[in-house]
Amino acid sequence: MTALPDLRETIARHGLAARKSLGQHFLLDPAVCARIATIAAPLEGRHVLEVGPGPGGLTRALLASPAEHVVAVELDRRAIAALAELSDAFPGRLTVVEGDAMKVDTLSLLPAGPRRVVANLPYNVGTPLLIGWLKEAALFESLTLMFQQEVAERIVAAPDTEAYGRLSVLAQWRCSCRMAMRLPPGAFSPPPKVWSAVVHLVPHAEDPGPVLLSAMERLTAAAFGQRRKMLRSSLKSLGGADTLLEAGGIEPTRRAETLSIAEFDKLARLLADRA
Repeated sequence: MTALPDLRETIARHGLAARKSLGQHFLLDPAVCARIATIAAPLEGRHVLEVGPGPGGLTRALLASPAEHVVAVELDRRAIAALAELSDAFPGRLTVVEGDAMKVDTLSLLPAGPRRVVANLPYNVGTPLLIGWLKEAALFESLTLMFQQEVAERIVAAPDTEAYGRLSVLAQWRCSCRMAMRLPPGAFSPPPKVWSAVVHLVPHAEDPGPVLLSAMERLTAAAFGQRRKMLRSSLKSLGGADTLLEAGGIEPTRRAETLSIAEFDKLARLLADRA
């Protein structure tokens, strides 16, 4: 491995000033990056997907880990040259893909075998990327992801709390979720206006399959689309709301934010049986 330049030097040399339009806030502290890689451990023999590597701070930590291979998907063409330097420093262990992670078939980039996702996600696409990965969660061992703290809190929120909502249900239904680390704005360059947090998600063993997954998506969209309404009203769009709730043993006067993950699962299975 050749010596690597300081990340700030890399940013200056490649004209990599962060762009708000891309949701970029670079993580430059090697100790913080190493800690995120540790949260994602064990990485021995794993193929790791990273989205939005920018100048490569977290990428360096992943390459310094025992990970078998890292695939980094980057939209910003300015960063490709900087990441190429890392490819040269870690021969055969880094593949850089220029493209939009919202459009790239990321699974096709990773070989079969143990896969993990580790990323400081661009703020503007973090939530839709997570929802997409949740649909394929059974194909990953874990996802270790940086979000705005507000989003992270929604992912791990408990029922009957202000942050609990559709994202909470979808994430916790598919994965065991925990808040692993919080970071102040000053940890990034440029500093965002809000705190950030790393969430570690470990998919459950059961794969719900497309019919049940579709039912849960429709159920949560209806339930939280009008979250202040009673379930007998918010679920009307699904048809037979009263019958569904009665079969699930759930009072029709309850609201979506009071239901546990297990109760949502029961309703989704009943809804799927109608299909």
